[in-house]
Amino acid sequence: MKVPDIDAHLHKIHINERLRGFGESIFAEINRLAQQHKAVNLGQGAPDFDGPEFVKEAAIEAINNRSNQYAPLAGIPALTEAISERFKRDSGIETDPGTEITVTSGCTEAIAATLLGLLEHGDEVIVFEPCYDSFVPCIHLAGATARFVDLRPPDFAIDAKKLDAACNERTRAIIVNTPHNPSGHACTREELNAVAEIAQRRDLIVITDEVYEHLIYDRTHIRMATLPGMRNRTITLSSLGKTFSLTGWKIGWAIASPSLSLAVRAAHQFLTFSIPPPLQWAAAKALSCNEDYFTELRRTFNQRRKLLMAGLADVGFKLIEPHAGYFVLADHRPFGFPSDRMFCRHMIEEAGVAAIPASVLYENPKHGEHLVRFAFCKSEETIETALEQLHARLRRP
Repeated sequence: MKVPDIDAHLHKIHINERLRGFGESIFAEINRLAQQHKAVNLGQGAPDFDGPEFVKEAAIEAINNRSNQYAPLAGIPALTEAISERFKRDSGIETDPGTEITVTSGCTEAIAATLLGLLEHGDEVIVFEPCYDSFVPCIHLAGATARFVDLRPPDFAIDAKKLDAACNERTRAIIVNTPHNPSGHACTREELNAVAEIAQRRDLIVITDEVYEHLIYDRTHIRMATLPGMRNRTITLSSLGKTFSLTGWKIGWAIASPSLSLAVRAAHQFLTFSIPPPLQWAAAKALSCNEDYFTELRRTFNQRRKLLMAGLADVGFKLIEPHAGYFVLADHRPFGFPSDRMFCRHMIEEAGVAAIPASVLYENPKHGEHLVRFAFCKSEETIETALEQLHARLRRP
């Protein structure tokens, strides 16, 4: 009797066709190259320092003195109440913590749960590009299609005419990321009013990714849910990681009307179901802090933004100034490379500094291949070391 060749069978197994075209994340690729060449990593948006001691101490206290068993699906009441109170302070909107807030494994899971819970096969979702790299795969996983509207430099503002033209009878939702990754653009009231008008006229849901809501420097963050008629057709997503420099904790949330929250929870229960309770207790402590924390946070990151921008300009980059977030887009063409991928590899290998090629954040890579993204969510020492190496090793043609 012939024994089946198990290895040969396994080699036939392939990735789900909805994910097959996405390949390895650019962040994994750049991080691997940075480690290989011992480069200063200004690529991935992860701080090289830990978050506040009072938040970490709250997690330790919770591990020692509170339950470490499964948390409720929607989150422990202490955290959903803290999210509700913070949202009221920031937006003026009152929410019911029990029916309108869902705690997720970071904003990334909030995105996935929202799209999987909301979309039907054949639906279309408007995505503004460049965009965060999980939006499109999650849309595909839901059996829907992404329809792209481009944001053009230098301001990356939403063009209402392009948005309206991209909508049709299959359009179900619009994803708005403000403050925007990677450009740092913070949408104006006029832009959001235009999106709101289209959403209401066409009966669409608006999903807002607002993880950089507290990292805004020379504008005011405006929440879509606060605009007239948008309270019950907006799903607001955010997280703890960016605001408190605890990206590895993966504490996120979705805020929506009870009916939309049911859609989020329908998927969330089968993705992660619940989030580690000690981290939820600590997140509640973090969100309950006074306003001085947020003021100092903006001051610190704004200082690092200015440090990085001044240094990159001295090296020879042409820069697009961000209003918010912790990324700077830089035009690498003065250095003579035909693509951002080639330039990023050269920069890692020759200058010992890593950045993200912006073309991977576009549906049509050619729209972004003249840009690279640097992160300034790093210590001043890290930023200064990177700039010194770029000054010393990066050469124009």
